[in-house]
Amino acid sequence: ACVCTKNKRVTNCRVVNGQCRCDAIGSGVTVDCSTLTSKCLLMKAEVMGSKSGRREKPKDAFEDTDGLYDPECENSGVFKAKQCNGTTCWCVNTAGVRRTDKHDADLKCNQLVRTTWIIIEMKHAERNAPLNAESLKKFFTDTITSRYQLNGRYITGVLYENPLITIDLKQNSSDKSFGDVDIADVAYYFEKDVKGQSIFHNDPGLNVSIDNEPVKLERTVVYYVDEIAPEFSMKSFAPGLIAVIVVVVIAIVAAIVVLVSSNK
Repeated sequence: ACVCTKNKRVTNCRVVNGQCRCDAIGSGVTVDCSTLTSKCLLMKAEVMGSKSGRREKPKDAFEDTDGLYDPECENSGVFKAKQCNGTTCWCVNTAGVRRTDKHDADLKCNQLVRTTWIIIEMKHAERNAPLNAESLKKFFTDTITSRYQLNGRYITGVLYENPLITIDLKQNSSDKSFGDVDIADVAYYFEKDVKGQSIFHNDPGLNVSIDNEPVKLERTVVYYVDEIAPEFSMKSFAPGLIAVIVVVVIAIVAAIVVLVSSNK
């Protein structure tokens, strides 16, 4: 037996050729514990684990499929281009985010469209002095490359405009080398860390500390930009928003620092 340090939502862990391999809960797909598990398999495992259901949002709300649904995954772990909930279907991108209006089961999703740019926007709590922009850039660059194993060349910007922190991750399918983690998976692990729901085994989550000073995040929003513009009917859009899908608005319930210190 072995421990899957990168994913706690697994079962039947065993050592194969010196590597820890486990079965993802909900799908039974074998995952490699030395790297991040795909977002699709993680969502499937989370749905299986929760089964508590979520409150239905109003049908006309734009973010009505943000958050959790029970996804269909390919054996490779990527999302199937067409996702359905009962008789309602929609097309998703490589981040599993809806990119069309909802239709009946006859909907055709010809390809899985790649999300090439993910923007993570965070707002920190009010403070007496701004953070040091260089220290902040180093902290997030180091965290994303070490904790989430993303090749640094996919981090195209870490911008600080007090109190906003913006991280840009860009990855075209042609850039992505074999074995590279996907930016959509990185963003999902990051989102869970910020919520204090770390996917890592026995891990309290991300401790944001700049120049040895804990930083409390108040709000995080993730934007997804696909290589092909989404196909929503225009009525659901404000002008100028066509290329960007805003889906994850992460409510931060407790300061991450509190979670970390209480686990010591």
